Amino acid sequence: MSTPIALTVAGSDSGGGAGIQADLKTFSALGVYGCSVITALTAQNTREVQGVFDVSPSFVRAQMRAVFEDIAIDAVKIGMLGRADVIDAVRLDLKRYKPAWVVLDPVMVAKSGDRLLAKNAMKALIDGLVPLADIITPNLPEAAALLKLKEPITDPDAMVEAARRLLDFGPRAVLLKGGHLAGDSAADLLFTEEGGSEWLPGRRFNTRNTHGTGCTLSAAIAAGLAKGQTMGEAVKQAKAYIANAIATADTLDVGGGHGPVHHFHGLWHG
Repeated sequence: MSTPIALTVAGSDSGGGAGIQADLKTFSALGVYGCSVITALTAQNTREVQGVFDVSPSFVRAQMRAVFEDIAIDAVKIGMLGRADVIDAVRLDLKRYKPAWVVLDPVMVAKSGDRLLAKNAMKALIDGLVPLADIITPNLPEAAALLKLKEPITDPDAMVEAARRLLDFGPRAVLLKGGHLAGDSAADLLFTEEGGSEWLPGRRFNTRNTHGTGCTLSAAIAAGLAKGQTMGEAVKQAKAYIANAIATADTLDVGGGHGPVHHFHGLWHG
């Protein structure tokens, strides 16, 4: 038996709720061994991002080389990259090592509202990384930013059009997250080049403890792919996992702002 292994390429969250920390917790909770390449250090808690220290592109590549030249990576999840030169470094090594699966979460803004992607890095993300991704997982504000929309995405028809346009950027699939829509529903839209569109229903939970939801969902997709699931299976199991993690988030008492979801809800309660 081979051990399923996933790699997260993302920033570190010192508060433990998002980024590298959330990804590794998710991998472990879902039975996948996790490796990491850290692209930035953040001084962050549940209330705010107090500082960001970028890792140099050369050291990002050194981490990538160290991992790929020794460990058989089944899937890669990409999160916060921050700068155009770091994006380019990751692009070069994805093309060099050609992992079987790439899940890209286009992280732009923290839950606190602090910006995590430099404005001049958007083109590098769209041109360099999105075409290498098997699936991208933007929320509605991120999708609007990628598409340079002047108005927010506020209804299901606009979501379908946005997902179709994002697919034209080159990924094999788009999971457009509908959590920013008004109402009790939190349906997501899976749009693939092979199978068209599929709505994935979801309920909205009354909690402010949603820090790290995007990181956790994309990491859960990568975990499913690492275990040999199809794209559809991986997305659906990831959505079920994050729903349970949000539903049990209030059993944790962490910080005074947007607390984390409960990654280990299946193992222990707060």
